[in-house]
Amino acid sequence: MSGNLIPDFSNLKGALFSEIILNKFIEEETRHGQFDVVTETKNSLLHSSEGERKKALLNHIIAQKPDYLVIDNVFGNLDVLTQAHIEKEITQLSENTRIIQIANRQRDFLSFITEIWVFKEGQLEPFKETENSNSLNTSEGVQFVDTLPKVEHSAGEEEQSLVKFNNVSINYRERPILNSISWEIKSGEFWQLIGPNGSGKSTMLSMIFGDNPKAYGQDIILFGVKKGSGESIWDIKQKIGYFSSEMLRGFTRRDAIGNMIVSGFFDTVGLYKTPTNAQIKIAQHWLRVLNMFDIRKQCFLSLSRGHQRLVLIARAMVKNPPLLILDEPTNGLDDNDAALFCELINKIATETNTAILYVSHRKEGNLKPDNVFELTASDTGSTGAINFDF
Repeated sequence: MSGNLIPDFSNLKGALFSEIILNKFIEEETRHGQFDVVTETKNSLLHSSEGERKKALLNHIIAQKPDYLVIDNVFGNLDVLTQAHIEKEITQLSENTRIIQIANRQRDFLSFITEIWVFKEGQLEPFKETENSNSLNTSEGVQFVDTLPKVEHSAGEEEQSLVKFNNVSINYRERPILNSISWEIKSGEFWQLIGPNGSGKSTMLSMIFGDNPKAYGQDIILFGVKKGSGESIWDIKQKIGYFSSEMLRGFTRRDAIGNMIVSGFFDTVGLYKTPTNAQIKIAQHWLRVLNMFDIRKQCFLSLSRGHQRLVLIARAMVKNPPLLILDEPTNGLDDNDAALFCELINKIATETNTAILYVSHRKEGNLKPDNVFELTASDTGSTGAINFDF
C-alpha cells in the first residue's frame, strides 16, 4: 500500500468510533471509576445497552470537534431505530468532518460515502459494483458436504419442551424490563429473538443460560425442571451450546483447532482433561464437516475470524445439546463469511434435533428461522409476541 489512498491527515485531529474505544472507556469505568462518556440515562457504559453506548460515544466524539473520524463496524449489534439515529448523526457530521468508514457488509455502506475500496489478500482494490458479496460465490457450491454426527433420539423427543416462560415479569431497580412474557421453545425448533436495544433480550438469555438471580421465583421451566428447584447452573449449561461474537475475546490461548473443538465436551477454555475415544471421534467428524481435518493441529488463532466462528459452533455442538444459542453471531463478519456461517447453521437445523435460538437485529437472507419472537419495549416493561411478518 503506497500511503496515497487517502489524504495526509498527520496534522489533523482525528477520532475513532469503534468497539475498541468503547471497551477502553468501559475499562476506565470498572478499574478507576472514571466516567468520561455519559449516556442519556446517566448510566455507566457497562450497564447500558449497545445502542446507548454507541450514542453516548458518538456524542462524546462530536463534542471533541475532530477534523476527521474513522468509524468501524458502526451498525454492529444495533437495532433499526438506533442505526437510523447513528446514521443521521454521522451524515450531518460529514458535512464539515472527513469520514472514513470501515465496513464488513456491503449493505452497511453509508449513503454519503463516494469512494469504496476492498481489502483483498493484503492489498486495497477499488470496489466493483458487479461484485455480489451478499452471498457465497455460486461457483464454489455447498461448502459442507459431509453429514453431521448421527445421534439416536428417544421417542417423543420432537415434542419435548426445552424452555418455557410463563408470565415472566422482571424489574431492575424499580425499572420494568419484561412484562408478562410467555414463550416456549421445543425440540428441533429454530427461533429468532428480536427487539430494540435495551428491550430485555440479554436479560432473557441470562435467565436461560446464565445464573441471573432474577429468574428465581419466576415461572420458568428449563428442560422439564422449574428454575430454582435445585438444579445446578452446570446441569443447565451441559444441555446448551452457546456462541456469541463476544466469545472470541476470551480465546487467546494458542490451542490447536482439534483441541478447541474437543474442549466443548468440558465447557473449558483450553483442554485440561483427556477426552475419551468416543469424544475424539465426534470431534474428528466435525473437523471433516468443516473441511479442517488436515489442519486440525494448526493454531486456532491463525484462522480467519469467520473460520474461528465455525470452529466455535462445532465446539458448541460436539456434546449434542438440546438447545443452541447464537447471540449476535454474524457481528463483524463480512458478507462471504456470514453466508458460510449461515450455511452451517441451516445444516444443523436440518440434520439435527437441536433447537436453535438466534438472537440478532439483522435479518440474514441466507438464514431461515421457523419463528420470530419479538420484544416490544414500553415504560411498563417489554411485552413479547410471535412476529409473522419479519
